[in-house]
Amino acid sequence: MRPTLLALLFLLVTAPASAQDAAAAGLTEAGLQRYTDWITGEIEAGRLPMAETMIFRHGALGYHDVQGVSDLSTGRALEEKQLYHLMSMTKPIVTVAFMMLYEEGHFQLTDKVADYLPEFAELKVARNSDEGVQVATDPATSAITVEQVLSHTAGFSHGLQGTKLDNEIAAALYYRPHADIASRVRTLATLPLLGQPGQQWIYSTSPDILARLIEVFSGQTVIEFLEERLLGPLGMSDTNYNIPAENSGRLVANHQVAEGTLTKAAMQLPGSGNKVYGGSFGLYSTAADYLTFCRMLLNKGELDGTRYLSPKTVELMTMNHVGEMRGNGEGFGLGFGIITDVAANGVLGSKGQYFWNGAYSTFFFIDPVEDMIVIMMSQRSPYSGYHEKMVRQMTYQALGD
Repeated sequence: MRPTLLALLFLLVTAPASAQDAAAAGLTEAGLQRYTDWITGEIEAGRLPMAETMIFRHGALGYHDVQGVSDLSTGRALEEKQLYHLMSMTKPIVTVAFMMLYEEGHFQLTDKVADYLPEFAELKVARNSDEGVQVATDPATSAITVEQVLSHTAGFSHGLQGTKLDNEIAAALYYRPHADIASRVRTLATLPLLGQPGQQWIYSTSPDILARLIEVFSGQTVIEFLEERLLGPLGMSDTNYNIPAENSGRLVANHQVAEGTLTKAAMQLPGSGNKVYGGSFGLYSTAADYLTFCRMLLNKGELDGTRYLSPKTVELMTMNHVGEMRGNGEGFGLGFGIITDVAANGVLGSKGQYFWNGAYSTFFFIDPVEDMIVIMMSQRSPYSGYHEKMVRQMTYQALGD
């Protein structure tokens, strides 16, 4: 796209919230302009194709900025209410739904997963991940628990580390056809763990197990449960595993950066026909819908007169469950990363901030200390830890009072 056209799109699309809204949210005009300028620079430099940012603080949407293009191949400007692949930002939504069933007494966190899914009764643990024709294994020394699945300490993988074993895991889970989430989870139970249960934190596909357990406990499919109990009541009408035909044009294309060049990604995940309602990824949503979900959490499980989780359950989910396993001032709760030490983390923030992200460069965090939610949606792979840190840095520098 010619720079002159890109500059015109910035002028047409960028529409920050009013000065009155920013003041109500305690955000400074100069700080917000720095955030806007930073995003503009990332897009102009070809490091991001687009970005939609929302900063919600003290009950006010103090900043809403939309920049860039939704599809580089067409040059179409990004607009509000477009649909993004959430990828791993699916995990917190499914985890919240799962914990709603916890409140109904269907299970305890210390329960063995095999009590409900017998295929997990005899798990194996890999001795190595890159050697030999076949990975050698030992029996798991203990059964995995529901809490370990929630906190990513059970020993499962996500198939993302690039080792021989991880590549085999990814192929079995994501590149071979599965009729439903039950099929994917049965396959997961046949694959070696990367470590003994409870002995380490490994980012994993374990929320798929939560999705399957939602079906077991509720007698519904995951999407049926979500629509009836969470998405529907919250009014998140644009969040689903499939996009209705009339809304297909709202889907933002995924883009990739290779050798410093940004292009539309060759592989685009389908927006319809999806039948595996997973917990690890799969949902589509808008920034506005995700903000609604986060507002419920910031408000300790209640929104607009409807309670979804008790305050104590939200408190449990957003405390650190993994000790020092993650390091760098970060822990992990039940479905969320947790900032445990701001100085060790090395990024502006607050102790107790909870967050997660998605593989296509979507980010959110909730800061109870600052009474704030921040969401930044893009569609760019590979995932960039740089952008996650910069979103935090450039948000917090915009705080006034």
